[in-house]
Amino acid sequence: MPRPHLYEDCVQIGVREHTTRRSSRAPRWKSPPMWPSGVGSRQPCPRESALRRAAISGNVLALPPYHVPTGRSVRVFICANPDDTEAERNALKEHVYPKLRDFCRENYGIEFQVVDLYWGVDPEEWDSPELQRLRMKLLEECLKTSAGPCFVGLVGEKYGSIRVPGEVESAEFEMILDAAVEAGLETRILEEWYCRDENSVPPAYYLKPKTEMLKNYQNSMESSSAVKSKNDKAWRAVSDEIKNIFRTAVLQLQEKGTMKSAQTKKFLCSALEDELDFALGNQTPAFLKKCVCYIRKISNFDRFAKIPEMTRYMDTVMSGDRVTSGDRVTSGDRVTSGDRVTSGDRVTSGDRVTSGDRVMRNQEAYERLLKVRDEFIPTIVAASNLRVYSSVTHCDMKLGYSREVESHYVEGLCKQFYEDMVDIIQATVQQNFDTETDPLYDEIIQHLSLCKMFSSVSVYKSEALDVVQEYLYPSKGGRIMPLVVYGGPCTGKTLLLAEVAKQAYAWLQKEMGPETDPVVIVRFIGSSDLSTDLHNLLQSICEQIAINYRCLIHFLPNKIQEMRELLVNLLGESSFHRPLVIILDSLEQLSDADEARKLWWLPVHLPRTVRIVVSTLPNKHGILQKLRCLIHDEDCYVELTQRDRKACSQILKQQLLSVKRKVTSGQQIYVNEALAKCTLPMFVNLIYREVVHWRSHKDVDDKSLCSTVHESIEHLFFSVENKLGSRFVFRALGYVTMSRAGLTEVELEDILSLDNSVLGDIMVSSNLKSPLRISYDLIAQLKEELEGYLVKRQVRNVTLMVWANRHLHLIAQKLYLSNEEDVHQMHSLLAEYFLGVWAGGRKKIFHCDNNHFASLNISQHRNPHHQQSLHGHDKASADKHSYDRQTPEQPWVFQCNLLEPDIFFVNHRKMTELLYHLTRSERTDDLMYGVIMNFSWLYTMIKIGQFDKALTDIDMAYSYSQEKEIKFLAGTLRSIKAKVTKNPASLSAELQQRLLPVVTSLPKLRHLLLECDKDGPKYCSIVPLHSSMDVTYSPERLPLCSSCMQIVEILPTLAPNIVIVALEDGSVSTWDVESRQLLRQIDTARSVVLGVRLTTDEKYLVVATTKNTLLIYDNHKSCLLSEVDVKGSKQCGITGGVAFINGFTLSTHHALAWLEASKDVNVIDLLYGWPLYQFHCWYEVTCVECSPDGMYAFCGQYLNTTTVFHLGSGDKLATMTSEFSGGFVKSILVLDTIHQMVMIDNEGSLSVWNTKDITNPKLMEDYDCRGDENEVVGIELSEDQRSILICKDRSIEVLDTKLWKMVEKFKAKRTERFVAAVLSKNGQSIVASMENTSSIFVWRRDSGQCMASLIEISGSIVKLIKSTHHNLLLSVASSGVLSIWDIDIITAMSNIDKTGKRIQSVQLSGREDFVYTVDGSEAIHKWNFGTGFIEIVFKHEGLVENCVLTTSGDLMVTSDDKCSQYIWNTATGENIFRINGQKISQLLITHNDQFVVSLCEQNASRVWRLATGHKVCNILVTLQHALITTANTFLVGTTKNKLLAVSLWSGSVSKKFICDDGITIINFKLIPDSPDFVVFITSTETVFIWSVSDESVCRRVQLPSNFLKNLEDFQISPNGKLGIVSKGDDNINVLDLHSGKLRLVHAAGIIWRQKLSRDGRYLVYICFRSCDEDDDAGVVSSLIVMRLADGKSIGTCSLYKTPTYLCLSQRALNIIVGFEDGSIGTYTVVDRVDAALKIKIATSNSRQIVNNASQKVRPKCSTNAFKTIADCIWRESTEVFSRDSPINVSDSGEPETTTPTKKNEVLQ
Repeated sequence: MPRPHLYEDCVQIGVREHTTRRSSRAPRWKSPPMWPSGVGSRQPCPRESALRRAAISGNVLALPPYHVPTGRSVRVFICANPDDTEAERNALKEHVYPKLRDFCRENYGIEFQVVDLYWGVDPEEWDSPELQRLRMKLLEECLKTSAGPCFVGLVGEKYGSIRVPGEVESAEFEMILDAAVEAGLETRILEEWYCRDENSVPPAYYLKPKTEMLKNYQNSMESSSAVKSKNDKAWRAVSDEIKNIFRTAVLQLQEKGTMKSAQTKKFLCSALEDELDFALGNQTPAFLKKCVCYIRKISNFDRFAKIPEMTRYMDTVMSGDRVTSGDRVTSGDRVTSGDRVTSGDRVTSGDRVTSGDRVMRNQEAYERLLKVRDEFIPTIVAASNLRVYSSVTHCDMKLGYSREVESHYVEGLCKQFYEDMVDIIQATVQQNFDTETDPLYDEIIQHLSLCKMFSSVSVYKSEALDVVQEYLYPSKGGRIMPLVVYGGPCTGKTLLLAEVAKQAYAWLQKEMGPETDPVVIVRFIGSSDLSTDLHNLLQSICEQIAINYRCLIHFLPNKIQEMRELLVNLLGESSFHRPLVIILDSLEQLSDADEARKLWWLPVHLPRTVRIVVSTLPNKHGILQKLRCLIHDEDCYVELTQRDRKACSQILKQQLLSVKRKVTSGQQIYVNEALAKCTLPMFVNLIYREVVHWRSHKDVDDKSLCSTVHESIEHLFFSVENKLGSRFVFRALGYVTMSRAGLTEVELEDILSLDNSVLGDIMVSSNLKSPLRISYDLIAQLKEELEGYLVKRQVRNVTLMVWANRHLHLIAQKLYLSNEEDVHQMHSLLAEYFLGVWAGGRKKIFHCDNNHFASLNISQHRNPHHQQSLHGHDKASADKHSYDRQTPEQPWVFQCNLLEPDIFFVNHRKMTELLYHLTRSERTDDLMYGVIMNFSWLYTMIKIGQFDKALTDIDMAYSYSQEKEIKFLAGTLRSIKAKVTKNPASLSAELQQRLLPVVTSLPKLRHLLLECDKDGPKYCSIVPLHSSMDVTYSPERLPLCSSCMQIVEILPTLAPNIVIVALEDGSVSTWDVESRQLLRQIDTARSVVLGVRLTTDEKYLVVATTKNTLLIYDNHKSCLLSEVDVKGSKQCGITGGVAFINGFTLSTHHALAWLEASKDVNVIDLLYGWPLYQFHCWYEVTCVECSPDGMYAFCGQYLNTTTVFHLGSGDKLATMTSEFSGGFVKSILVLDTIHQMVMIDNEGSLSVWNTKDITNPKLMEDYDCRGDENEVVGIELSEDQRSILICKDRSIEVLDTKLWKMVEKFKAKRTERFVAAVLSKNGQSIVASMENTSSIFVWRRDSGQCMASLIEISGSIVKLIKSTHHNLLLSVASSGVLSIWDIDIITAMSNIDKTGKRIQSVQLSGREDFVYTVDGSEAIHKWNFGTGFIEIVFKHEGLVENCVLTTSGDLMVTSDDKCSQYIWNTATGENIFRINGQKISQLLITHNDQFVVSLCEQNASRVWRLATGHKVCNILVTLQHALITTANTFLVGTTKNKLLAVSLWSGSVSKKFICDDGITIINFKLIPDSPDFVVFITSTETVFIWSVSDESVCRRVQLPSNFLKNLEDFQISPNGKLGIVSKGDDNINVLDLHSGKLRLVHAAGIIWRQKLSRDGRYLVYICFRSCDEDDDAGVVSSLIVMRLADGKSIGTCSLYKTPTYLCLSQRALNIIVGFEDGSIGTYTVVDRVDAALKIKIATSNSRQIVNNASQKVRPKCSTNAFKTIADCIWRESTEVFSRDSPINVSDSGEPETTTPTKKNEVLQ
């Protein structure tokens, strides 16, 4: 059967045909989908499963040769002629590659990389032999390693230039030379440019470098453009002549048959043909599915060939001259009369050609093109699934292949290219979530990849390898112990163990038989996070053993000793069929945690089928010495030493021969000299890297080779700098070295493209354009130059470039990271990259600052290309531009499907690197807001099981920044650990509940809350709007001594966690409370300490002793500066004893001290430590206070007298005496902002003095507290100096400093006494402690409520000290334990409003902006829904029983147990109407807000008009649980066995349903969408749907027997189709009222309350936890939202207080929960499907965090009382009004004449 035609040209412009073997695709380029989203799914590949088994069992040889299973990336090689595809490649680079990169990252978690070595390279280098060799090498890499598409060919009308051979074997070269002479060609140029190299095997001729042959070529970049142009032209002439000679000679040899076609190919083929043949020839059809070719044909090309611009798209030749196929004419070339172009000349811009020398198409090149394009490729297509697109483009009639025509083609190509890449990626790349869900597998893969890498560096051969091989073989008897390999640095320990790990599996199979299935476990300690810590190392080894031997581990032990026991037990699972080998490299790299370096954990006596091989340095951490103590047998030690010189020479010779190189006998002398100095394996390898590049004619001397490893590595780096440029190498290797885990190729390219110093060195100003990036060619050359040293390592789904060993890393660090300023800048740039600062098209300014490089201290010999910096106007005008650098976005996770947010790939690169570089670049704000306060980071860390790692990072960030918000967040996360690790989706709700109450006190948490709003609804549909959760807070505690009696003084410092403690024994200690570390200690020579003080700048620490001396210390150095005696007045002295220091205080430069019963105050100079003078007072001194500026001293005395002294001169300025002269001055407060001084006596009386004129103070106010019998225990001036708190033992008083009146007073109970009290920072709360209690209490000043009680577990509190620096509170317990409390967090509890009684019912206003609660008291509270604050309290005469609101929420009708009804204006709080006379059982308001129904159980119920209070009718029947129909027609209710519908117009029963005898109606509901129908349940467990209008039963559903035994609640969907029944168990019963089917949905616990949303889509319920569940940090119950469509719980939120009421709004899906303590919590439902609703609600300004952002003073709550006199009194059947117009209400939207009428009663 004939094969269908598969390859044809499409003749329409822009239409392409995709040709495959099976079918032809329809043309797609006219309207393809622009950027498809989503990925196709594939079944798990059996090969992947086999690879996984091989990896876990350690069979390294079974893994793919070029990559391990997860080291995947898509690498696409672009094959094209560079000059005629420039527009296509530029467009793809700018528009398509970034989108494909995002596609691969988002859908597969892997990188997409394009290898286009022509991009960014000087056109004169395009046919460079070095570039062509590198292209072929990278092409081979792409074909072998790409996980998806690997090759794209862009074929046009140009065949391309033949190549200049870089190296030709001597026999071939001489044969070609002879042929050229025979053909009459001038061969001088070949003899000049090619040199014979005897180091090649066999000898060869190589092309000399241009830098050697052309003058000033190396410095052409620094020179003028004219010099560069001259050099380029000279090289073009040389290369064209060389090509012409080779071409002519080779063709002649081919004709003679002397040279075969295969030999001639490398001389006659263009790079295009060579690459197409290599990539597509001899490939399998399966492989060719990953390749694509795009062919562009230009119709009637010859017709337009005369147009000069067309020469760019064809191979050209001049008429009359023979021009090679390499002739190239660039865009814009002019071909006119002028200079004559000789044979071989390339026509370039500016060259002129005479009119007789017409540019013609090179037919020979064209024929070669046709052979490739129209014969070779179609042949491949016919036999495979290769995708080939062929298009025919029609030229413009005048302009030919114009820019417009080309742009149209390029646009179509870009669209098709993207589609094809996506198709191939979806078909070939498998989504691999193993590394996301299995950290053990990832750990195994990392070490296996290192094993492959180390073993591939060089072929390892030594006697030690044979010794280890012999040790691994099984033995039948004798004791088996671990084998220890040791040796100095660079002796090859790691290489040896890598080779052992690689070969062990095969060795054991060969020795024990093919049926043997060994297990090899290898760990290179220190190479990964899990291998450095002993616990993680042992755990990963145990898990790997358990998987291989199919052992079930019920739980992994937490204790390290138990983990070691588990390992020993698992070793016993090995057998002769499955022997076990464990290889541990570099024991010295273990961290010292768990005393790992003592090696107590290493099993010494092993089972017969277990082998353990370890390696270590001989003199590091004493590891080898400890091993010798454990293992005494010397046969168990293998020492690696330097090898024999001859052996090393032989190894070097073999290495050179393997790459067809050798050294000459003269060069061997210097090699031998070098090997005589060092024979370490790494040194031999470094020598090989040097001599492999030697040429036989080059001079070699004793300085050509270094003598040490260190020098050789430095020499290697310098040689790379000389070749690629110092600045580029400096930064590139610096970035790789400073990265935490290495960098990928693409990352290094991105980062260097962001580095202006690198771009400024390699970019030419004329080439500056977006995207501004370095060329990949530089990265490829760097990798090649450092091959074997800068190696690849697989970590998760990426391949990283890392140093092969620590020695290389250390030298690179020394060379490239020695300048601190530069290192800081590089860390900052890396941080910006991983933050994604310049992603998404954001442009970065490019400024060429060449002076910057001078700061890097690079010597001139290392920086040959150093350029002079620009100056003046040129720099300012030319060097500042912004360009897109095309760096990718850096989310924390890549999400495959936005509707399935839990399916994602983690951005492990950002996880690994960002925090590291932020801390080292000191970007504190980015650290806090970009990482720690980032919800996506937190959620991802928890989701992937890294909760503890996240906490460690947060603790590290706190130690770095000391931000209290970070500390509080860490404590919060620890408290919810059990909850969120079990259910990560609840993270946002849990955080919001805990952070919302404290956000006003800790404002930096606001960022995290907004992040929760933005990203939280993806995972949890419940968003807390206002949280009433009591803040759980635990202070930092520090045991100081056994009893508080030993503590003399505690001083807070400027550092929040540092305190100074003075004890009775004379010690003064400085403690870090958080770490519990003693920082410094002062011994006062066993003097008893009376007190300590610290100057405000914390420079001096002054200690008072019982020796009446002041000891002045340098606080930071803890050294004694001076000791000063304190003397008293002559009258000083206490009867029968010695007078001690009574007190002392400090000013800025002075210490002031006084003795007991003394009238003198000693003034001491702190700087010099000597007494200055004494202040002589009138009476005995009781207290001293200095002014804040340190100028004045106020000395308080007995008889309430204060004297003012000048501290500088010692002059007495004034004396003030209060009229309350009976006591003494207890304290003095200086209000410097308003020039006032306050004297407070021992009884709490105070006098205020104006001190503006310090020499003549004026008495302003007196406040008398005499006779109170209250002792003052503490006094505090608020931060804003507006309030003074006076704490007495029986009361706390707060005075207003403006009015000088007491504004608040809190009294203690009779049996209680206050110990101390302080004000909060904003002065709105009081924090106090009581005598003999272990609690700290928080009172709200405005309401007087005790908002919180925090228990101090250390014992009763005896002292409170406030630190004003950080708003901290220090408490001392009777047990001698110091606790540090954050007052901001404590007072945050006072932000939560509470009524104090359990919430019984909730009413929500129509606009849902206010909430009204009934709590069984005489009050109804009006809450602001957004802020959660109580705004108005409505006071009643009796206990409130009923409350209803109008639809608008403007009016509220209530009733109490005193037989009164009230109408309130909710906006003002005014009681506008009161009715007395009847006890109301239920209140209802019609839906039009016109009428109120008051139901009574004893008397007649009434319908009355709300606007006037007049009765409409009486209802004589007693109804229960009544409801008003939506048409405002009937009142439906039950009475015994009847369901009655009462007319609201007449009050008579219009419709009724009567049950049979003995049957009662249990519950009923109205159907919202069908107002004439009622659904009710009877005691016979039957559900009826009853039509009110017809008085008929429409449907009857029988429920299962005993179904209603525990009926709790009953809900109906709006359309009446579903009924939701709860019975007080853990099941939700969904009843289909149409079919009668009952569906059970399991709830998360025992359901307490449930509410169905108005639209019937959601069910909100509260359930209590099961008794068998563990205690979960105080969780009482859970609030859950279920989507009824699929029965899925879409949101869960823990409730930490007992709920008493549940309310669900019917408009915005807001939830209000009332709690037992009288608080409310508000939440909203945000289904992740409803994106618009999510955005609307989550960013609503009703959020507490927005409203409270600037709200420093909370609004006052107003209390409104009821009317004492009723406006109307109801009697039996009449009502008596006290006035004519009782109520003045606005029109609610309907005419006031809408009284119920008979017409309204008619059922439609």
